[in-house]
Amino acid sequence: MEYFNVAKIVNTQGLKGEVRTQVLTDFPDQRLKKGKTVYAFVDDKILPLEIDGSRKHKSFELLHFKGYDSINDVEFLKPSFLKIKEDQLDDIDLQPGAYFYHQIIGLPVFDEEDNKLGIVKEIMDLGPNDVWVVKRDGQKDLLLPKIDDVIKQVDLDKQKIIVDVLEGLD
Repeated sequence: MEYFNVAKIVNTQGLKGEVRTQVLTDFPDQRLKKGKTVYAFVDDKILPLEIDGSRKHKSFELLHFKGYDSINDVEFLKPSFLKIKEDQLDDIDLQPGAYFYHQIIGLPVFDEEDNKLGIVKEIMDLGPNDVWVVKRDGQKDLLLPKIDDVIKQVDLDKQKIIVDVLEGLD
């Protein structure tokens, strides 16, 4: 079974069992809402946790888990990643042209003349648009903003991304 990151527990919050998380998903309202189950990866163990409270606080999402009612109950969870199972991805309908990060990371990137530039190694969420980090052989990483002028085509069937490297990006 494959798991996907949705948040990272960075600290506890208060005395009543809340944890402060850094959101790692584009769908926090669906993934981190009351009633959803997430899985904490702690010391080679996978612990299912049912969310029974979720609220925003500054740049964090505060979560409370069913049955974990004090700071002592959740202290052992930090730091850990909260993940969902692969079959939980189906509950999100993506808009055309939208992709899950795991579908993009690892794909080869080609320019419009079909020259291979490298492989997407990371996606950074930097506000208005994502930036795809392309690992290149013998060169520094190429940073490509996820905008229509740069990302021309993503073909998941052919496992290929075609881009136009605008002047100044390379």
